[in-house]
Amino acid sequence: MRSAETTVSTRALSGGRVVDPGLLGHGLKGLLSASGITCTRAMFAASDAIATFRVLTLPAGTSDDEVDAAVRAELPLGDARLGLRRVEVSNGHEGRNVYAIVWDRSQVEAISAAAKEAGLRAVVVDLKSLCLARAVPLRSYVICDLTADPCEAVLVDDRIPRVRHTFTFDSTTDLAVELKPVLSFYRGQRNGHFSSEAPILIRSDQPPASEITRRLELLTGHPVDLVPRPQRIDLEIDHSAYLTCIGLGMRRRI
Repeated sequence: MRSAETTVSTRALSGGRVVDPGLLGHGLKGLLSASGITCTRAMFAASDAIATFRVLTLPAGTSDDEVDAAVRAELPLGDARLGLRRVEVSNGHEGRNVYAIVWDRSQVEAISAAAKEAGLRAVVVDLKSLCLARAVPLRSYVICDLTADPCEAVLVDDRIPRVRHTFTFDSTTDLAVELKPVLSFYRGQRNGHFSSEAPILIRSDQPPASEITRRLELLTGHPVDLVPRPQRIDLEIDHSAYLTCIGLGMRRRI
């Protein structure tokens, strides 16, 4: 297995959105060439900045038409550039649990165009939050990605992303302040029962000092830990750095 990474100009990719597909594709082509990676098909993880998602829990007798109406009420499609998909997921309880997502079609097209520029065919474009939820070997947690710009916090419950929040911070207190609305928002939702035992997982370039971890635990009321290593991932691989890619590769089918 090979891996490689490179920085990308903000003229090509900025704030998780593709600005110049040609420039991004040129950079990707150079990366593939320099690392000796040869392939014609590729999977891409896209920033959640290009999409909005909701999880709706509805009574068991809700019809498909009523589900569609509820989804559209939560995620109105007022722009022809937006696409909508809904997937019914099991939650181990009675009722219909629906994961619905609206995405920017133009951004998916831009990713495909960048892939083509690099000599690739984009066979999958998946959301980063779904990749992370797939890769982390826990059922419920908040993953706090301090490597992103801006930083991201995603609340995952029952292996499904529920809430995403972006922020910047300067101190441990600021970080706790940014995380509390994520926890409060989900607990305020119908059927939102997020356990205080669910951990906050830190993804960062450097592990936080133990005193910072203890203070964050005190301020949030949740245990704090590093992102655990997914099963069957070689010990030589920096699983935290490549967590999104690992989750992308764990898709059941292409």
